[in-house]
Amino acid sequence: MFEQAERLEETGAGIQLSPNATRTLIALGVGERLQPHAVTPQGLRVLNAKSGREIVRMPLGDTAAQRYGAPYWSIHRGDLQSALAAAVGSEIDVSLRLGMRVEDFAVHANGVTVAARGRSGVWHERGDVLLAADGLWSAIRARIGFREPPRFAGRVAWRALVPAIEAAREFRSPLVHLWLGREAHIVHYPVKAGAAINIVVIMNDSWNTPERWSEPATRDDLLRRLSSEQVVPQVLGLINRPTAWLKWALFDRGPLASWSQGPVALIGDAAHPMLPYLAQGAAMGIEDGAVVAQCLAGMPNDPAAALQAYGAIRRPRTGKVQRLAARNGGRYHLGPIGAAFRDATMRAIGGARLLHHYDWLYDWRPPTPL
Repeated sequence: MFEQAERLEETGAGIQLSPNATRTLIALGVGERLQPHAVTPQGLRVLNAKSGREIVRMPLGDTAAQRYGAPYWSIHRGDLQSALAAAVGSEIDVSLRLGMRVEDFAVHANGVTVAARGRSGVWHERGDVLLAADGLWSAIRARIGFREPPRFAGRVAWRALVPAIEAAREFRSPLVHLWLGREAHIVHYPVKAGAAINIVVIMNDSWNTPERWSEPATRDDLLRRLSSEQVVPQVLGLINRPTAWLKWALFDRGPLASWSQGPVALIGDAAHPMLPYLAQGAAMGIEDGAVVAQCLAGMPNDPAAALQAYGAIRRPRTGKVQRLAARNGGRYHLGPIGAAFRDATMRAIGGARLLHHYDWLYDWRPPTPL
């Protein structure tokens, strides 16, 4: 494994792991490492950001665990990374090289050789298969012929953490809060076993920073873009707590007809970057890993065919998630008339039926072995 980061640090913020993701992580033996740091939200509480009125509450917690056979967790990205790194470290057949950025590859009769650049120069490594998990701005994606650049989605995400003790009591409860407003929405939920609150604000904006994951920002930068006419005071009070924020522009890409070229394949955001309106970006990458491993195990003597099978299995599902995530983004930021219709529709559906609506997403399991 080549990782371009020089060292593994507790970076980023929160992440939601729905049952389709936790089922896979638990099957890999990572669940016991994650559970002490995770929070099990008891529900998703959807509210109108301007009025503060609850629109619907979708049950999670025991309801989701019983329905899908796996928990719904919220967790800090650093805790997820640490658990995965510990699992890698315990495997004698896995080698992790930090500070190495894969720049190119060459396919030959014996497999594929990659060229990775680090502080000491260029390192060459041979293998049977190259799985490129190099994200939205994937160099390998361009190398296999898909050079169309990502599209700016016209929105910017702001993230911060605040100690739970500093948040209002109502926001410390194990719930995912989703506040829908005109041209902006806010998500917050507990992480770090409940010791911290992760806050995400996504709003319409023209600011974009190609090929940069995030940029430091300040509370004042954000508050200048929000007002009490858009967001109820209690949410502004929560946003006012953290002084340090990170922001990044949202980009996406259209679906690909193929994810592989011979023994080289794309995985995760390199294949199918997701806008964050279904909280499924990480989950889809985790699912990808389970399926590609299964395909390679089922066809060990024909890795190119195994990677073609992996793409054929995964493309319909990830394409659907991409489409629905983008559609949700439009629903979240509606004006007054559209928002009134949206809110009335969600109330009519109700929380239990809303959860059932996601059965196709949360009840996913890897296909039967090849």
